[in-house]
Amino acid sequence: MSATTVRLQTLSSPEAVATSSLRRSSWIRPASTREPSLQHDRELDDAISLHSLHPTTSAREIPFAITDASRTAAIVASVTLVTAISTLLNGLTTVALPTITTELQIPHSMQLWPSSIQALTTGCTLLFSGTIADALGSRFMYLAGTVLQAGFILGCGLARSSAQLILFRGLSGVAVSLCLPSAVSIITSSFIGKRRDMAFAAMGGGQPVGFSVGLALGGVLTDTIGWRWGFYIAAILNIAVLGIAIWGLPKEIDDRSAEGPESSTWRHKLGRLRTEIDWVGAGVASASLALLSYAFAAITGSTADIREPSTIASLTVAIALIPAFILWVGRQERLGRPAIIPNSLWRNR
Repeated sequence: MSATTVRLQTLSSPEAVATSSLRRSSWIRPASTREPSLQHDRELDDAISLHSLHPTTSAREIPFAITDASRTAAIVASVTLVTAISTLLNGLTTVALPTITTELQIPHSMQLWPSSIQALTTGCTLLFSGTIADALGSRFMYLAGTVLQAGFILGCGLARSSAQLILFRGLSGVAVSLCLPSAVSIITSSFIGKRRDMAFAAMGGGQPVGFSVGLALGGVLTDTIGWRWGFYIAAILNIAVLGIAIWGLPKEIDDRSAEGPESSTWRHKLGRLRTEIDWVGAGVASASLALLSYAFAAITGSTADIREPSTIASLTVAIALIPAFILWVGRQERLGRPAIIPNSLWRNR
């Protein structure tokens, strides 16, 4: 047994299980078959430091430390492109909106929604998506979100009415929310050190780059072959991202075998959905965000709409739900039950 292997296995007792499972993957560097390098030792030191700060970290939470260049490129490209595609379509819709409005005969009161509904639905469902990903697995949720996003984007291109376009844009936002928390989990589970920093930087950089490309692409396509081709191209790119993700994302990300022989079964995962997720807290927080976003979107269209009864009611209920959420998660903590965002998280320790 090499010194590097000893260093990994001395983190805590479950790590031996995690190390042996990692050796089954050809793209994960087995410590006993490669010469130790300075960079590899530095990454191991990062993992050991992380574990020393959080001694209760389980085996599945220790990063896989993927070092293969092709697998690294696949993961980084996948999480970057999936975020870039969503913002690309936001930019495209913004530029093509006058043409879309004319072609689909969108009423004046609804003209804001094709470009804003996706961000609204994404923000409102992020909490649900993140908690579900914790139970079912980030790789599974990421692949599911990518499949749904491709389908809903294609639906936007095929829409024949304003209602259909707005519906599919909203659903594509839900699909994006399935990908984003899972992408963060995938990065933290797959990389340590500089590779993790690079992956997060690429993921964040994909959003402004995608929006900028969407602005330019929207203008070109609108004046040539039509705005619908922007959605068709994005759907094709999304399918390509799905293929990269299926090949590149390690299945060990969703492996919970270190927690018990039945922890990786779907029965156990569905049981976690019932017992380990604060559905009420997530619902209250999401409802507050949704109502606030709706009210702000309505005001953006016309500041005079702030006097409308629907806008006043939305703002009132949204603000009232904030203290209700704080009280609820506080109650959950006192009773020792799952809380979506524990109040203790904000305490100065």
